[in-house]
Amino acid sequence: MLNKFSGTLTAILLAVVFTALVLINNHLLSDMRLDLTEDQVYSLSDGSKEILKAIDEPVHLYFFYSDKASNGMTSLRNYANRVESLLEEYASASDGKIILHKIDPVPFSEAEDKANQFGLTGATVGNGGDPVYLGLAGSNAYDDEKIIAFFDPKQESFLEYDISKLVYQLTDPKKVHVSVITDLAVMGGQNPMTGRMDPPWTIFTQLQQLYDVQKLGNDIAEVPADTDVLLLVNPKNYSEQLQFSIDQYAMHGGKVLAFVDPHTDSDPMSAMTGNGATDINNLLASWGIEFNGEQVVLDAASGLDIRTQNGVERHLGYLGLQGNALDKDDVVTASLDVINAASVGALMHKKDSKTKFIPLIQTSDNSGLIDGATYGVTRDVNALASKFTSTNTAYTVAARLSGTAKSAFDKVPDGVETDDFVADTKQLNVIVVADTDLLTDRFWGSQSNFFGQTIFTPFANNGDFVTNAVENLGGSNALISVRSRGTSARPFDVVDALTVKAEKRFREKEQQLQQELQQTEQQLSQLQGQQAENGALVLSDEQQQAIEQFMQKKIAIRKELREVRHQLDMDIENLGSELKFINIAVAPLILVLLLGFIARISRKRASKEA
Repeated sequence: MLNKFSGTLTAILLAVVFTALVLINNHLLSDMRLDLTEDQVYSLSDGSKEILKAIDEPVHLYFFYSDKASNGMTSLRNYANRVESLLEEYASASDGKIILHKIDPVPFSEAEDKANQFGLTGATVGNGGDPVYLGLAGSNAYDDEKIIAFFDPKQESFLEYDISKLVYQLTDPKKVHVSVITDLAVMGGQNPMTGRMDPPWTIFTQLQQLYDVQKLGNDIAEVPADTDVLLLVNPKNYSEQLQFSIDQYAMHGGKVLAFVDPHTDSDPMSAMTGNGATDINNLLASWGIEFNGEQVVLDAASGLDIRTQNGVERHLGYLGLQGNALDKDDVVTASLDVINAASVGALMHKKDSKTKFIPLIQTSDNSGLIDGATYGVTRDVNALASKFTSTNTAYTVAARLSGTAKSAFDKVPDGVETDDFVADTKQLNVIVVADTDLLTDRFWGSQSNFFGQTIFTPFANNGDFVTNAVENLGGSNALISVRSRGTSARPFDVVDALTVKAEKRFREKEQQLQQELQQTEQQLSQLQGQQAENGALVLSDEQQQAIEQFMQKKIAIRKELREVRHQLDMDIENLGSELKFINIAVAPLILVLLLGFIARISRKRASKEA
């Protein structure tokens, strides 16, 4: 009786302790989190935390997720939980400045109308299914609104960047001011070679639609004070005063996007002389880059096919860079498919530089260098190819520079008045591209006339690349530091290894059976064809027997082929069964035995003490 009462009392005490711990966790420990994932995917980076600290007015985030409509979509629901968890982390770390609203936009409800008002996209999954929403809308105290139309699971590595960018845009809603310094007619003008008026370059027309763009000539003395992003295109004939101003702009944490080129097809004078050298090599060197303006990169693997007098031929200087040539871990290039460029140069990281050098665009390994002057006078595609020698090196065409850098100037130049000379910085933010031709329309799009309106159709991502770079640099230093993170889904390395092993074991057998099946079907077709040619209505006994044998063989081969294909998955299924047995039976059994062993030792100690 005493043991029964003691057991009941123990159960009651355990229930009370459990309830107390739950209450303590919910009320006192709700803000405490421990992220044990490899890439810390459930934690905010330092850059995101800095953005949250800068919030002055409350920001409302509306997370629209179709919980009911997504029933049965396991992968999407798992990703939605990942997004929701990260949004809760933002709200928790914002000290009450971010107010998170979770909304399930059920069809034909006010919640769905609100999602549509924000401009969110409902994905239709399956035949006749309800639209599934998985997006985010945000608003600030000034009624500014920003949205993420749909969280694409394929872009999970940029999930934190996208959310932080939305929060930053609501915190600092002013339009980004882009200062463009160039003597090229990027905004349109008279062509000195043809005498005709050229239209503005489409890339800069698009930038004007998104940002406050100011075009300046090479004759200015200093960078405008209100510049958020400094865009240098084919920098030539820069005065020492202007170079010093650019240097100090970068040293003070200003963002620079520079396009240099060893041979500029878009510059008539450079195209004739082959001289595309830049004036800012000293600035590039201080940023950690070595650039030889007298050498052009040829790439046998990435050369584009162009139309010549002899037909369609491959031009080793006109490059279509795609796939592994584009950095998939940087937000600027991750979503791009192809960048078309011409007569590109090579950027190299200075060995003694402490600046962080990240290649964004690279050529293939089957590349080599050619003198820029020789390239300029070699018009024949085949003659150019004959001068190509591969160095088996992938050359960097575009790179991101960040971190520590020194000024290109030891002192303030004569004639310049300033009391704020900065000799070094730890906040360098620069992107350098060794080509200017990729900015011109002909390398990334085509124009057509549609009822009197000019339609520009892109066939490459050059415009997206420039827009992404300006958008990324136009954010704060904290936002720029939030780039690609890890994903919550982890690869099953053991399963992958088993898959490879199984395929290697059974693939040869499968191929052999496929060949036997194909031969059997051919022989059967020949017999049936002979019957049709002879016009025979009745088959001989030998023909009938042969056809039956081939049919039986065909059935037997198909059966064996299905069995082989089934065997491909057997090892993986067995592994799954073993894991289920371990998780469901073995692990709990070990835990029970361990607890029983500890309890037994405790009772023995208690009896000895008594």
